[in-house]
Amino acid sequence: MKKIIKYGLCVLLSGAMVMTPVTVNAAEQPEELLTAGIGDLFADVLTEEEYKEIAKKAEGARWGYTNLGICNVEENNLNIRKVPDEAGGLVGKLPKNAACEIVSSEDGWAHITSGKVDGYVKEEYLLTGFAAQQKGEELASAMAVASTDALNVREQPSTEAEVVTQVAQGETLDIAEILDNGWVKIYLDDEELYVSSDYIEVKSDLSTAITMTELMYGEGVSDVRVDLCQYAKQFLGNPYVWGGTSLTKGADCSGFVLSVFAKYGVTLPHYSGAQANCGTQITKDELQPGDLIFYAKGGTINHVAIYIGGGQVIHASSPKTGIKISKYNYRTPYKMVRILQDV
Repeated sequence: MKKIIKYGLCVLLSGAMVMTPVTVNAAEQPEELLTAGIGDLFADVLTEEEYKEIAKKAEGARWGYTNLGICNVEENNLNIRKVPDEAGGLVGKLPKNAACEIVSSEDGWAHITSGKVDGYVKEEYLLTGFAAQQKGEELASAMAVASTDALNVREQPSTEAEVVTQVAQGETLDIAEILDNGWVKIYLDDEELYVSSDYIEVKSDLSTAITMTELMYGEGVSDVRVDLCQYAKQFLGNPYVWGGTSLTKGADCSGFVLSVFAKYGVTLPHYSGAQANCGTQITKDELQPGDLIFYAKGGTINHVAIYIGGGQVIHASSPKTGIKISKYNYRTPYKMVRILQDV
């Protein structure tokens, strides 16, 4: 007897629509029921292989999540706790608009996994179901992942063009445009540059949680340095605005640094090249949280970030990503400077 896989449509209380396969006997169904429907998806008779292919594509549309949650906070980050209790220890932070897998939900708490973090968040701060799917479609962006170490980032889409900097293997770059000539236009902080498509992997993804390890500092670091870095991280996800100095409404790279240090009584110029001439130049081995790392294009400094320990920096990166945390060598560092001399 012929088996046919058709779809049953279930609408969950959260608003999510889930298609589930139902196996029926063809002999038991009137012919008009086997062909009627509201669209090809429901009208066609599908083989098991065809259903699996559709299911695979549907999973891809959820960026690998089976029960997607999107962090829905107005500002700052959502605390991820070890246990479902306000007194529970922190295991990570979920930035605004970051994605997570909802494992279970009970008594107002959601058990989630996101990136390398596994813990609990207040469910009221998550978009779920269809709302999360819609938000994900809005937020997901194409990313270029470096598949080779020391990926050359060039001024123009040509191997003859100047190499502006190099990017470490595994680092991600925001894609501005995929060109037809084997090159990809990318955003490197606030500039549009180019990488060869032969040395990257293109994927669409959503941001995920930040682990506590990524937010830790080395032992022996002064309280002022720790406090400065904690203060800077309050503004993760806030917008990048060229020429801006507002930590909430928008700042560029040097404006972000200027405003963070101003809270601690340090006056800096609003230009990364000028900031690089302040303080004392140091080496990589001397880096402490609160020191500044500068990056250059063609030998001219054009970007600055605050080192926060653990091989990480925080910086106002680009109009697409805003204020974010990156590895300190996400691009080749050019100069390192200590501003906080007495702490």
